[in-house]
Amino acid sequence: MSSKERPTLGGTRIKTRKRNIAAPLDPAAFADAVVQIYLDNAGDLELVAKNIESSDLNFSRYGDTFFEVVFTGGRTQPGTTKPDEGERHPYSIIECEPKREVILPSVIYIQKILRRRPFLIKNLENVMQKFLQSLELFEENERKKLAIFTALAFSQKLSGLPPETVFQPLLKDNLVAKGLVLSFITDFFKEYLIDNSLDDLISILKRGKVEDNLLEFFPPTKRSNESFSEHFSKEGLVALVEYNEKKIFEVKLKEMKSALTTQITEEVDISEVIENVKVRVRDAKLPDIEVVRVLWDVLMDAVQWSGKNQQQNANSALRQVKTWAELLNTFCTTGKLELELMYKVQMQCYEDAKLMKLFPEIIRSLYEQDVLAEDTILHWFRKGTNTKGRQTFVKALEPFVNWLEEAEEEE
Repeated sequence: MSSKERPTLGGTRIKTRKRNIAAPLDPAAFADAVVQIYLDNAGDLELVAKNIESSDLNFSRYGDTFFEVVFTGGRTQPGTTKPDEGERHPYSIIECEPKREVILPSVIYIQKILRRRPFLIKNLENVMQKFLQSLELFEENERKKLAIFTALAFSQKLSGLPPETVFQPLLKDNLVAKGLVLSFITDFFKEYLIDNSLDDLISILKRGKVEDNLLEFFPPTKRSNESFSEHFSKEGLVALVEYNEKKIFEVKLKEMKSALTTQITEEVDISEVIENVKVRVRDAKLPDIEVVRVLWDVLMDAVQWSGKNQQQNANSALRQVKTWAELLNTFCTTGKLELELMYKVQMQCYEDAKLMKLFPEIIRSLYEQDVLAEDTILHWFRKGTNTKGRQTFVKALEPFVNWLEEAEEEE
């Protein structure tokens, strides 16, 4: 038997796929081409932008090099801010005057470039990080120009530039220790607040994840709230100082509230609780009115409220008042503070439906425990200024007030 003849590939050529051979990087040629566009147009940024948009330069490959040319006038050496070989132009951000009106056109120019080539935002981030991490390599006036540019970039909402790109690189220990970061951030704050509100600045700081760590911009030897206030007050940033003081106050108030809640929940001896509050009030310099408000909030928050049983709620609230009356009495030392406590009770009863009918009982209990004086209650009844639920509460308290007035007449 003859075997079948097998098919062959005779006469057929098998083509082999050629590998894509990448062209070698040539950032020097790219940089020279961009520099030439600047020189040809004598630094007119509108003309430079038009010529760049119509050019066939490979921005996707040399984005970092492009921004080096924009900022410094030419290429920089790898890992430094020192000029590299090649052509340079005198119209860069670093070469201009440290004035916002001079630097603003560069920000607008970059905005135009980014609108046409949004992928370049990552390259802008890279170059800004590189420069901000190397602040010590710039002269003082050059650092000021970078600060002004950065402030204007955020003020003009430069195509999605993330704040963390700017602020996180600044937190290098050596830069902070030399005071370079504090100087930079101060120039940044002052420049940004010319056109924007403090709320806008705080929003950027939050997005940059530094809002709670502003003291980290200060050298270790000056890292205190007193230094913060002194420095920024001297620089005319009083609003920032006030914001920081308010934030510190809120933190300390929150800490006291947390500690007090723990002690009351654990039923710590009242004398120990009083001493703890006194220490915190003294150390944090907390206003008496805020202390009274916190005390009442914590005491009522610790009550186990019933969903429907009104009598049980009344018993729980009155038991809490009786148990901790000495604590309230210790800090309600004036008629003004007693009145503030009444307003606090009024607001809580107004805002919480299950407590609405408890107002006169709570006030009577506070009177019986010597926390509220008769004069304070009568003043609230006749001249109280808080209108929330006032008509209802005045009517509910009227029998008790009548009893007080009759007792006063008999005496």
